[in-house]
Amino acid sequence: MEASNQIETIPVMHLCTHYQTDIHFFELLQEYGLVTLIQVEQTPSIEVERIKEVEKWIHLHYDLNINMEGLDAIAHLLQKMERLQSELSQVKSRLRGFEER
Repeated sequence: MEASNQIETIPVMHLCTHYQTDIHFFELLQEYGLVTLIQVEQTPSIEVERIKEVEKWIHLHYDLNINMEGLDAIAHLLQKMERLQSELSQVKSRLRGFEER
């Protein structure tokens, strides 16, 4: 595989050390579909571009004491909000098209 096609990852254990959490937290995040763990040389890892998302879940869980079910509900609400914002943008664009006629 070419270097440009490789996904940049970071081992979960590095994240556990950095954020003072444990691997079980990341396994639960995966169970709830909030992150995807990738096996790199038999080491659970996460895509580097997903770190901001992981930080959000860590903050919500540890700092605000939101349980996994709550994180799951938040994830679904955020997805729904993004979908509605996208639909609103499309409707506004179509409306501008009608107004310009």
